[in-house]
Amino acid sequence: MRIDLDTYHEIMNTLTRNKSRSLLTGFGVFWGVFMLVVLLGGGKGLKEILQKNFAGFATNTAMIWTQPTSKPYKGLRKGRYFSMQLNDMERLRQQVAELDVVTLFMFGGNKQAVSGEYNFTAFVMGVDHEFTKVVEPKIRYGRTLNGMDMRQQRKVCVIGKQVYARLFPKGGDPCGERIRIDSTYFQVVGVDYQSGGINIGGDAEQRITIPHTVFRKMYNRGQSIDGVAVTGRPGVVMSRLSSRMRAVVARGHQVDPTDEQGIMVFNTEILFTMLDNLFSGVNFLVWLVGIGTLLAGAVGVSNIMMVTVKERTSEIGIRRAIGATPRMILSQIVAESVLLTAVAGMSGILIGVAILQMIELANTTDGILEAHFQVDFWTAVMAAVLLCVLGGLAGLAPAWRAMNVRPVEAMAED
Repeated sequence: MRIDLDTYHEIMNTLTRNKSRSLLTGFGVFWGVFMLVVLLGGGKGLKEILQKNFAGFATNTAMIWTQPTSKPYKGLRKGRYFSMQLNDMERLRQQVAELDVVTLFMFGGNKQAVSGEYNFTAFVMGVDHEFTKVVEPKIRYGRTLNGMDMRQQRKVCVIGKQVYARLFPKGGDPCGERIRIDSTYFQVVGVDYQSGGINIGGDAEQRITIPHTVFRKMYNRGQSIDGVAVTGRPGVVMSRLSSRMRAVVARGHQVDPTDEQGIMVFNTEILFTMLDNLFSGVNFLVWLVGIGTLLAGAVGVSNIMMVTVKERTSEIGIRRAIGATPRMILSQIVAESVLLTAVAGMSGILIGVAILQMIELANTTDGILEAHFQVDFWTAVMAAVLLCVLGGLAGLAPAWRAMNVRPVEAMAED
C-alpha cells in the first residue's frame, strides 16, 4: 500500500485533532506489546537460570538412600534403621541390566578445612571416580578424582568454588597445595566451579570431595555407604526401574520391597519433566496474555477510527465530491490505523527491550552474564508484523464505512 505526501499530512493532522483519543488507544497497544516482550524475556531468563542450576546433572539419574522403615517385615518391627553396603552396588549392577553407571556417595558432614592461616567450614564428601558421570563437574583448575586415586587410596581432594576462594584468597592455581581436614592432610588436585541446583551433600560450592576409599578409613565406615547414584542406558525410562531397584536393595536388608519410605528412590527424570511442563505452561500463558492484550488494543484502535470516521463524514463527503475514489479513502483510513498501531507497538518493543537489558545487567556477576533475558530477533520481527496486521484489520471496518459515505448526504450533515 503506497501513501503519497498529501495523504501522510492528512493522517498526521487527523491524529493531532484526535490526540487524546489516539494517546489512550495507543497506550493500550503499547502496554500489550510491552507486556508480551517483558514476559517472554523474563520467562526465557528464568528458564535459563533454572537450567543452569541443573547443568551437568544427568537427566536419567536416580538416587537411592535409606531411612527408618515404615512397614514391619518378616517379624521385624517398623522404624528400624539400616544402611546401604558396598555389595548393594554389585547387586544393582547384576540384577538391573538397564543401568549404565552405578556409583556411591558418602557424607562426612561439615568439617574445618585449613590452609596456612586461612580456614573454612566445608562439607566433606566421599565418592567414587564414576560419580562425575552422574554430576558433571565444572573444573576450573586441575582434574577430577580418578580410579587410581581410589585404588591407591591417595589423600587428594577436589574443592568447591567458595572453598577455593576462602582458603586461597590470593587466587591462582592451587593444585599441588595441601589443606588439612580434621587431622589429615590432603593435596588439592582440582577446583570445581559447579553450582548445581540439585545438591547431593550440601552446596557444591562449599564441598570438598575425597576418594571414598580414604573417606571410609578416616571415619571408620567399613562397608557402609550413604547412598547410590545410578544412570540408565540410552532410551531407558528411569521411572520404570524405581520399584525394581528398591526391591533389589530391600532383599539384601530384610526390608519390605514396597516400603517407599524405608528405601527412597529419587528419580530426577520426574523433576526435569515437571520443569519442562512448567515452562511450557508459562510460555502458553505469556502468549495468551500478550496476544489477548494486543487484540484488546486493536479493538480500541478500531473503535477510535470508527468515531473518527463519523466525525469526519462531511470532510469525506467533500473529498468524494471533488474526485477522491473509494480506494483513496480506504487507503487513508487503513494507513491511519496501521500508523497508530505501529508507533505504539514499536514503542512498547523498544521500552520492553530496554527494561530487559537492565535486568540482564542486574544479573551479571564478575562480568559473567547469569542468564539472557532478551527476546530473540525473530520474535521481535514477528511481533512487529503482527502489529501491522492487527492495525490493518482494525482499520478495515472504519474504512469500509468511510468508503460507503455518499457525498451528497455527507455534505448535507452539519
